[in-house]
Amino acid sequence: MSQDNLKEEYEKICQDVLKEDHLRFCGLISGNGELITGGFRDGVTPMENDEEQKKMFQELAVRVAHRKNFDSKMGRVKYSASRREYLVMMSFPIGGNILLITAEPHINIDRLAFKIIEKMGQQWYDFYGL
Repeated sequence: MSQDNLKEEYEKICQDVLKEDHLRFCGLISGNGELITGGFRDGVTPMENDEEQKKMFQELAVRVAHRKNFDSKMGRVKYSASRREYLVMMSFPIGGNILLITAEPHINIDRLAFKIIEKMGQQWYDFYGL
């Protein structure tokens, strides 16, 4: 799939994901930490500035890459979530990229994860299965 087709496909997925209640951000991050597509829900004020967001994306890419070291014994990561005081962050590795979601802190992480996996559709199932 070309980079333009990938961007277009995931832009649609991000828009669809952001229709879920209590979501703040949905974006596709490259393996080197660059935002490929996506962004914040209309009306949401980011908690970090552009430079801090860029650093967060890069750190996320490194963490996801390091987790692959354990795949042979524990299996591949389906998604990862962290519940912070003011925010929930979830990452879904997809090939060499990462779908990053942020949501309000009261959200049910597992319920949201399965809704997002459904929205990602066949390409996620083909890569990761369930």
